[in-house]
Amino acid sequence: MSIRFRLLLSFTSVVVVSVILFVSAAYLLSVAVTGDFRSISSFYNIHYSLHPLSEEEENLFLDMKYLAKHDPKLLLDKERLEEYDLQLKMVQAQLAVRHNDALIYSTPTLNSRELNQVLPDYEMGNYAIRSTLNSGNQFFSYAKFDFYFDEAKQDMGSIFVLRERSPFAEIVRTLLPILIIVFVCVLLLTGFLLYRYVTRKIIFPLDRLRQSAEQIKGGDLSQELSTNSGDEVGQLVMAFEDMRRKLHDSIQLQLHYEDNRKQLLSNISHDLRTPITTIKGYAEGIRDGVTNTPEKLGRYVDAIHTRAADMEHLVDELLFYSKLDMNKEPFSFEQVDLNGCVRQVVNELTLEFDNHGVEIVWNNTLSEEQLYVLADREKLKRVLLNLFDNCLKYMVQSPKQITIRIDKQHEFAVVRISDNGPGIHPDSLPHIFERFYREEPSRSQAIRGSGLGLAIAKQIIEGHGGQIGADSEPGQGLALHFTLKLFEDRR
Repeated sequence: MSIRFRLLLSFTSVVVVSVILFVSAAYLLSVAVTGDFRSISSFYNIHYSLHPLSEEEENLFLDMKYLAKHDPKLLLDKERLEEYDLQLKMVQAQLAVRHNDALIYSTPTLNSRELNQVLPDYEMGNYAIRSTLNSGNQFFSYAKFDFYFDEAKQDMGSIFVLRERSPFAEIVRTLLPILIIVFVCVLLLTGFLLYRYVTRKIIFPLDRLRQSAEQIKGGDLSQELSTNSGDEVGQLVMAFEDMRRKLHDSIQLQLHYEDNRKQLLSNISHDLRTPITTIKGYAEGIRDGVTNTPEKLGRYVDAIHTRAADMEHLVDELLFYSKLDMNKEPFSFEQVDLNGCVRQVVNELTLEFDNHGVEIVWNNTLSEEQLYVLADREKLKRVLLNLFDNCLKYMVQSPKQITIRIDKQHEFAVVRISDNGPGIHPDSLPHIFERFYREEPSRSQAIRGSGLGLAIAKQIIEGHGGQIGADSEPGQGLALHFTLKLFEDRR
């Protein structure tokens, strides 16, 4: 539920409750004034409070009043009174006629004995002809007229037209002050409950949000925020928490990058120190005249050139890796036959394989099948070259063998290149794709290389949306494998 709707509902509730309570109080006040629980209009119509009879009742009352003034003896005629009573019954009214201190006629449904005891005293001026009375457990509103049957003899009489009303009106007359107090208390309680509700649902979450913002301002990003609400405040808290988490991750990533930068500088310094020291040593030998023959001079110059080439290769590899790591190296994707690409690289390395005495074994049921992937051809070839180069570096025992296998697994192509070299210890296996990582002693510093080959291969494969990994046991060789998504022609 949104805050806007919640506030609208809250304030609407206040208005509705207030109106209902006000109308109820007005209704009860009307009952207390008019004695008529069933006539809410009496609160607004003062005429009805002064004339509790309906129009038909009023006409019959006026007719009997006329007789009382001009020919009161006719009101002693029982048949005439029964006729008036019948007409009053049709409009749910009742009739009573008093002669001196006795009722000479009353509607049969009335308890004449109880009624006679509660009838008002004679008031020949007829100043208060409309009022209410209680008879037993019945409550009546009435109109009366006092008259003389024979004024000379002080022979008095009264006519009463009565309508039964709810006794609740009399109760309200007594309880009205209490009801007003209850009305005020309910209004105060409603306001307090609405205040508590709005405070708990809106103010408290915003206060926690403010505290979290102050903690972030102070550099503390560890304080998590949680909410179970789905309204705007809950969405704000979740958005703030998402921002805090991303900011925390960003700072952690920056710290990780800073550590990597320091490690990279350390690794570069370490890897460049050896060739620089070698070049410096050979150069000092030439300067000191150690190369006293053309053959020795040639060897020194060749050694300097080789070390300089190693340094150039290291710098090129490092630059290429940095571009991949910062996503600044563009990929030119195209449809590539994976089998054909692997065979092309193997053919290009045939001479080098022969020089190292390496046998290539194809363990592949798809060797003759065209298996298309979406890849950057040149970068894919670089991955294969780096993987083969890694195998050639570390195979020392004979016979040397590299096994190539290409498979399909669901929507991926899997390339697996295995050697029968010394293998890698399981503890070192997760780190071989880290830059400048070498395992000692089998991956020793005596083996030339930039230390970036497998790290570059990982960056390229992940840039293709694939995965790269390795399996090995000490003495059982190393198996490098990677996956590429198969090409789908959607034309």
